[in-house]
Amino acid sequence: MTVSSPSSPPQQKARNKTPEWKKFLDQFFHLPWTWRITLGYLTVMLIIPITAMFFKAATKSPAEFWQIATSPIALSAYSVTFVTALVTALLNGVFGTLIAWVLVRYDFPGKRFIDATVDLPFALPTAVAGLTLATVYSDNGWIGSLFAPFGIKISFTSLGVAVAMIFISLPFVVRTVQPVLQEMEKEIEEAAWSLGASQWQTFWKVILPPLFPTILTGVALGFSRAVGEYGSTVIISSNTPFKDLIAPVLIFQRLEQYDYSGATVIGMVLLVISLLILLAINFLQTWARRYDTK
Repeated sequence: MTVSSPSSPPQQKARNKTPEWKKFLDQFFHLPWTWRITLGYLTVMLIIPITAMFFKAATKSPAEFWQIATSPIALSAYSVTFVTALVTALLNGVFGTLIAWVLVRYDFPGKRFIDATVDLPFALPTAVAGLTLATVYSDNGWIGSLFAPFGIKISFTSLGVAVAMIFISLPFVVRTVQPVLQEMEKEIEEAAWSLGASQWQTFWKVILPPLFPTILTGVALGFSRAVGEYGSTVIISSNTPFKDLIAPVLIFQRLEQYDYSGATVIGMVLLVISLLILLAINFLQTWARRYDTK
C-alpha cells in the first residue's frame, strides 16, 4: 500500500488551481487590522473613484479621446491652469518661507493674530474668498484701483486667477515650513557667524539645505490645491476660453452640457499631468535630501 505524501502532484495541482482572488483575500485577512483598515479606506475613497474615472473615459474611442483631450479650448485651459498654478506655488514657496521665518524668529505685537490669519483660507468657503477677492481687486476695489491707472486689470483676467490661487495655497507652505524652522537649532547659525560667515552665507549654506525639501513639500501641496481650485477662481475670472478659462471650470461646463464622457476625459488628463508634476517634485525632494546628507 502506498501512502500519498502531502506534496503529492494531485494535491499540489489542486493548490495551484486556487483562484487568485481567494489568495488575495487570505493574505488580506492575515494582515494586521491597521493594515486592513488603511487598505480598505484607500480602496473606497481613492482607488475605486479613480478607476471609475478611467473606465468612464475609456468609453470614448482612442480617436475621440485624443480629439477631446487636445482640442484647442482644452489645451488653452491646461496652459492657464498648470502654468498659473506652478508660478503661484513657486511664489508662495518664497513668500511663504519668509512669512514662516518671521513668525518663528521674531516676537512683535499682533503676532498671534497674524499667525491665526494665515489659516483663514482653510476655513473660509472658496466662494466667499472668490467674491471678496473679485471685489477688492476690481477696478473700483481697494487694491485694483491702485493698478487701474496703469492699465493693469486684475479681476476677471488670468491675473485674478493667479491671485485666487495664491490666496488659497499660501497656508500650505507656511504651515509646512514653520514646524521645521521651530526645530532648527539657532546654535548652528551662531557657530557659522563665529567662523566669519555673513547672514546671507549662513542662510544659503546652513539653513536652506535642510529646509529645501520641506519647502518643496509645501510647494507641491500648494500646487495640488491650486490646480483643483474651483470656487474662488470661477468668481474672480471671466471664464472666457483662450483667456482665463481654467480646466476645472471647463469640466463643469462640459457637465452642464451633459457631456459626462468629455468631462471625464479632461479630468483624467488633469490627473495624469498633475501626477507627473508631483512625481518630478518628489524626485527633487529626494535629490535634495541626498545632497543634504552629503
